[in-house]
Amino acid sequence: MIDIHKVPSPCYVMDEALLRKNLSLIKSVADRAGVEIILAFKSFAMWKSFPVFREYIRYTTASSAYEARLAYEEFGSKAHTYSPAYTELDFPVVMRCSSHITFNSFSQFRRFYPMIEASGEKISCGIRINPEYSEVEVELYNPCAPGTRFGVTADCLPDTLPAGIEGFHFHCHCESGSYELEHTLQHVEEKFGRWFSQIKWLNLGGGHLMTRKDYDTDHLVSLLKGLKARYPHLEIILEPGSAFTWQTGPLVASVVDVVESRGIKTAILDVSFTCHMPDCLEMPYQPAVRGAETLPADAVKAASAGEHVYRLGGNSCLSGDYMGSWRFDHPLQIGERIVLEDMIHYTMVKTTMFNGVQHPSIAIWHTDQTLEVYKNFRYEDYRHRMS
Repeated sequence: MIDIHKVPSPCYVMDEALLRKNLSLIKSVADRAGVEIILAFKSFAMWKSFPVFREYIRYTTASSAYEARLAYEEFGSKAHTYSPAYTELDFPVVMRCSSHITFNSFSQFRRFYPMIEASGEKISCGIRINPEYSEVEVELYNPCAPGTRFGVTADCLPDTLPAGIEGFHFHCHCESGSYELEHTLQHVEEKFGRWFSQIKWLNLGGGHLMTRKDYDTDHLVSLLKGLKARYPHLEIILEPGSAFTWQTGPLVASVVDVVESRGIKTAILDVSFTCHMPDCLEMPYQPAVRGAETLPADAVKAASAGEHVYRLGGNSCLSGDYMGSWRFDHPLQIGERIVLEDMIHYTMVKTTMFNGVQHPSIAIWHTDQTLEVYKNFRYEDYRHRMS
């Protein structure tokens, strides 16, 4: 258990023991099913922790030239790279740092595949397909929503795939279960199965939240084994992001002031929702707060006198930089620690320096009960970013 009082405020702190628990489960699924499960950097890219990851997995997936470099230079293996659009400027870096490159469209493939041929690099290329099916309910996160910019539909595929296309990639899930994957595979096989004899690999994308407590990993393994039995020549790849760092650590903050207006109490923190937790505003969802009861968002407006119900407010000047409501068993005090649970995946990678608000530090709580702070942000980080 992390000793919160040893952690600087604000700080993202990952618990190594919890990370290893997730990694062990993921490796078990990969070994039992005979598939490759790789880390998606778009959810988590704390490169100082890569030595731990390398004990359990071999590869990662990138969505940009910078992420591809991180894979090659810091993780130690070439990336499986997909981007909605490559450019002439970044593609040479993508080639240098990638073992697999997936194209979003045939126009992108025709534009850049000649560069791969000319380079002589051994890069396996694929095309992203759109099954036109997804059970993701929030449209912001639904890659198969009508009019999506992602992937090629079956009616746009030629009978014979262009030379150089060796794989299909699809992504239809967001923190989903194995039964959603089962339904998706039915659509994928029905629409695209006739091309499977022409490819070598099938990437099932991300969103497979196999480390969630209620996830049926036995069903997942059964699904993957069945898929491999039907298409034994295909290498099957999954690239979850959240699953690796699901519930592996909090964002630790502190109360810097408590203000009240028209009966609504707001505890202002030394972190910002818009700067440091934009995923909370995008979804939106309220993170669990340690030692507090999560209430409906508007409960703070109806809180009775004497109740310790607060919104939590960020320290930027954006009016909407707050969330609520939480009930505490005591009045909050200036300097008190507030622990926002499960803030390692997707949160750290989305932080900004809007308003010049200082980033939280980044740390890991090791299994020997010591804290290692990897990064403290300073004025120079903001200045360089703005230059």
